[in-house]
Amino acid sequence: MRRAWAGLVLLALTAAGCDRGKHPQQVNTVAPAFSISDGEQSADLSKLRGKTVILNFWASTCIPCIEEIPSLEDLQQQRPDISVIAISMDEDQDSYKRFLEKYHINLHTVWDGAQKVNPMYGTYRYPETYVIDKNGMLRRKFIGPQTWTSPEIMEYLAKL
Repeated sequence: MRRAWAGLVLLALTAAGCDRGKHPQQVNTVAPAFSISDGEQSADLSKLRGKTVILNFWASTCIPCIEEIPSLEDLQQQRPDISVIAISMDEDQDSYKRFLEKYHINLHTVWDGAQKVNPMYGTYRYPETYVIDKNGMLRRKFIGPQTWTSPEIMEYLAKL
């Protein structure tokens, strides 16, 4: 009997741990507007109307985030019609800058040490990425690192 209960508890915890909002309530709603600047880079969602936007939340201490960055850079190169914005949740701006310099990151990234934008999207773990269509509507949320130039994702983005 103990084993059965332990199994049920483990199953419940596993299921709860995997649900990070793959189908957030805000999908198919207007994306929360934001304007952010870190003194060097900035991003204003309202100025990107008419373009598909890939909004990525990441941190330089997050291994899956680091693994995903080259794929986001590839997407940005292959699809210049899509705006890729990577918002860093790093607490320390100097660490963030050193990371960008060390790895020669060629991606539109903005530091948000105060973490003002991610709560607007309900994102507290990284990486999480949102696809916002040309009309400013949230269309999809990706949890975890993705291969952004995979045929499936490229086909999905082409349909937007």
